[in-house]
Amino acid sequence: MTGKDRRDPGIETSYMDVVATPDEGLRMTALTAKTCTPCRGGVAPMAPDEARRYAAQTPGWALDDKASLIERRFEFRDFAEALAFVNRIGALAEEEGHHPDIRFGWGYCSIVLFTHKINGLHENDFIMAAKINELAGA
Repeated sequence: MTGKDRRDPGIETSYMDVVATPDEGLRMTALTAKTCTPCRGGVAPMAPDEARRYAAQTPGWALDDKASLIERRFEFRDFAEALAFVNRIGALAEEEGHHPDIRFGWGYCSIVLFTHKINGLHENDFIMAAKINELAGA
């Protein structure tokens, strides 16, 4: 299900990362509770099957054909809203020590995540994707 975020109506959202269970009520995905860990390289990128399992936990993000990166585009009413969102992502990236590739302009922001040191996907990429979804109210 998608719609406009009630807190920031300029952001297109997907609400599928909120999970309801009879015992627990509403809780965010486990990925948003994690923190990115430094990747020093020397580890293999995530296997495609594992990347698909992680991608299922980050609604709205597209996994490329080689399972080597994920990307998402957000829509906004104008340039100022897109810039404000990019600034929030930048602050999050500094906090987490994991930095996405970001392209934005009037009314949009496109984000690409992959781990440069291993030239592929790592759990950190999906942690950032889940936290960016949370920033967007998705």
